[in-house]
Amino acid sequence: MNAPFLHIDRPASSGIAHPRTGTATVALIVPVHNEESAIAPFLAAVREHTDPLKQAGVAFDFIFVNDGSSDATLDRLIEAQQADPRIRVIDLSRNFGKEAALTAGLDCCDADAAIPMDADLQDPPHVIPLLVEKWREGFEVVLAKRASRASDSFLKQRSASMFYRVHNWIAQQKIPQDVGDFRLIDRQVIEALRSLP
Repeated sequence: MNAPFLHIDRPASSGIAHPRTGTATVALIVPVHNEESAIAPFLAAVREHTDPLKQAGVAFDFIFVNDGSSDATLDRLIEAQQADPRIRVIDLSRNFGKEAALTAGLDCCDADAAIPMDADLQDPPHVIPLLVEKWREGFEVVLAKRASRASDSFLKQRSASMFYRVHNWIAQQKIPQDVGDFRLIDRQVIEALRSLP
């Protein structure tokens, strides 16, 4: 299996306390929109890979951002929250879009690191321990990179390929191909994002 992640950025600076050892907290930030049937399977799959990390000193929180769902997504989230105190729910007044929902989740995050994830399990939960492992080695940002697009339709494969080509041709800041929002970002990076207007 190809390594499903890239390491970017530099190791965390020695001037900031970095939770390489001892107890650390990681928040999964999950925007949801009309995904009532996805909540329970998502939590079951994620817990399978995050709960064992507690023995290694890593505790997880789950921050769900309900992005104006019109189905029973909010009800499912509240039920899940009542059963698991690690779950926090942010309920936006209407649908603002995924980027705004992620921003709301990051604004409420008080963990040592955060991992944005989609609730539909396109972001594989078994990669979470790998992201955490690289972060505890000192990387401030760890990107998850798709090893294969074989399951995507031909049209989706072509449009993704064109996006990365065009963006990297015109933009000064390059984006690694097949890298999306699924990544781990350190507290220092979260604070830098919060400082942006």
